[in-house]
Amino acid sequence: MAKVVRSLIGKVEKDAAHKSVTVLVERRVKHPLLGKIVKKFKKYRAHDENNQYKAGDQVVIVECKPISKTKAWSVESLASKAA
Repeated sequence: MAKVVRSLIGKVEKDAAHKSVTVLVERRVKHPLLGKIVKKFKKYRAHDENNQYKAGDQVVIVECKPISKTKAWSVESLASKAA
């Protein structure tokens, strides 16, 4: 049986740390009572081996084994460059 790898698309918010980026992932969900579509945000710390992703870039992150206390995601590829 093949292992399912979770992946998310988000925007790089911070790239100050060495070999790490903070990625903001937005998702849209329906409010249970009001029925209105609302945005929910979550930040993930992701591993960036070559320090190649900068703030504003849209990236694809995948789940991996824990690298540190806060990092369990790795940047897989660039979705779109910052304008």
